[in-house]
Amino acid sequence: MQNSILLLYFVIFVVLELVYFKIADRFNIIDKPNHRSSHQTITIRGGGIIFPISVLIYTLFNDFQQIYFVIGLLAISTISFLDDILTLNNKVRLGIHLTSVLLLFMQWDLFSFSWYWLLIALVFVIATINAYNFMDGINGITGGYSLLTIGSLYYINKSVVNFTSDELLLVVGLALLVFNFFNFRTKAKCFAGDVGSVSIAFIIVFFIGQLILKTQNPFYILLLLVYGTDTAFTVFFRKLRKENIFEAHRSHFYQYLSNHLKYSHLLVTFFYMLAQLLINAALVVFVNDNILHFGGVFLAFVTIYLVLRFSLEGKNKLMVSYNH
Repeated sequence: MQNSILLLYFVIFVVLELVYFKIADRFNIIDKPNHRSSHQTITIRGGGIIFPISVLIYTLFNDFQQIYFVIGLLAISTISFLDDILTLNNKVRLGIHLTSVLLLFMQWDLFSFSWYWLLIALVFVIATINAYNFMDGINGITGGYSLLTIGSLYYINKSVVNFTSDELLLVVGLALLVFNFFNFRTKAKCFAGDVGSVSIAFIIVFFIGQLILKTQNPFYILLLLVYGTDTAFTVFFRKLRKENIFEAHRSHFYQYLSNHLKYSHLLVTFFYMLAQLLINAALVVFVNDNILHFGGVFLAFVTIYLVLRFSLEGKNKLMVSYNH
């Protein structure tokens, strides 16, 4: 893709984001801080709407054949945006989510596989979308982590194995750059909202699914290891404390670092991005190696994560009680 075209995409995305800010301000699409928030000021919600819009614009102006993916993305993004501004019936929201996931499976041609692969894929997709939603709690983390993931996928696509469209990866990366300009700062201009966290999760899952199917290497799921680990163990500890895991909370590790230890949002985001960058580098190095190397990367990170959580938060806080 020519630099002039990339620049044009970038300018279009900046303009569309600014237009959305005007609309959000006009219709009061804002996030008001409460006792669970990690911010103190009223902020525009839904800035992540630029993610599905970027894919739609690319699709309209290019011969992009992944139509089931695009329809699924638009459906799940639309219902998520409505969820940002209205109180939707859970059955309606879950129905659209499931429909979008099934469209994604059609795009991957998964229905030709055995039923248990469909079940594994369903768990992977739903878990990733929920993890992204749970982790979207401080400035920069969704945009920064996603930009790193898209950048890693672009490198893999160019230098390791070609599994998807370089151009689409670049376009999504540009949308993330625009969003980060307004979000990756001490005082964010906007938050991603459900439309942002859910849609970028759906997009990234699409790419990682393509990569795994192309290479037959399931360990590329480790491209999401940091988010996955923090989400999984936070849910586990909440179950140990007999808390309602579906109730909003502030007990993720990144929230402890920012809310209790008072590390800046951007510093915590940098820690998470650095950890995932090291994992991604290890994945590329060990791509043709055996399962022991991938298992070693997984166990090393999980061990470090748990040691940090227990040493900083303490056993009693993690397993017995947690002050919101």
